[in-house]
Parts: sequence; structure tokens; C-alpha cells
Amino acid sequence: MSESPLPAKVQAHPDPRVPAGTDPSFIGRGFAWPFGVDHTGAIAMGDPADELDRAIEIVLMTAPGERLMRPKFGCRIWELLFEPITPTLLGQIATVVRQALAQWEPRIEVESVLPLPSGDDDALVHIEIAYRVRATNNRRNLVYPFYLIPHDAEE
Repeated sequence: MSESPLPAKVQAHPDPRVPAGTDPSFIGRGFAWPFGVDHTGAIAMGDPADELDRAIEIVLMTAPGERLMRPKFGCRIWELLFEPITPTLLGQIATVVRQALAQWEPRIEVESVLPLPSGDDDALVHIEIAYRVRATNNRRNLVYPFYLIPHDAEE
């Protein structure tokens, strides 16, 4: 009878995006940002759901190549910064956001990504992201504002 070289607690998870030995039901909890104290004088802890939203925003705000030790981390949305807002651009935004979150945030399942141009600002696209937290099966959403560099009308 052959035994696994890893203890039972460190077995590989069936989802290859979840590191071995991690509990997939664990969303995470850490220090609140900005760093501070709570009403008891202890270090303020962040809300796990809010921290998940911040993690998603970090993925979207980071351009690939921006992090020296993890050059592929981020979202390719920044390659689209100088494009005019067209239906094609909105489709490209939805695709790159979905790909980035699928790759870099294994705690969620993205259900939909809907980029909508702002009616008030010609350079703003609201990216509505609906997702499900895998550990708790809670459905959540996040609206990320993405500002483009507007094109001047050519004369």
C-alpha cells in the first residue's frame, strides 16, 4: 500500500488554482487598510468580503509587467487605455477582465462582466462585475470605474 508523500492536510486541491494545503472555505482576514485601531484599541481587522473586493480591484488596477517579481500579474485592460469607446472596445474590456480574474482570483467565480459607457463622462466606462464567492456561495457585485484617455475630434 503506497502512501502519499504529503500529509493529509497538505494534499493537492482538485482546483489547480488553489495552492496545496489551503482551505478553500477560507476567504481571508487581515489588517484593515488604512492601518488603524478599532473601538477597543486593538488593531483594526478588515472585513473578509471587503478585502475580496479590494483584491479584485488590485488585479484590475495592475498592468502586466508592473510588478517586478510577478510580471504576468494584472489585467490587460491598460492596453486599451487610448482606444475610443466602441462596442468592440467594450467587448475587449469584458474579455480581459474575465481572463484576469479567472487567473488571479481563485476565491471567486465570475458570473458576468458588463462594461457600460457613462452617460455623463465621455472617458468613463463603468465595469459591472457580478461574481460568486466559492467558499460561501454568496453572490456579490463590484462596479469598477475605468477612465480612458479621450480622443480629440479630428478636424
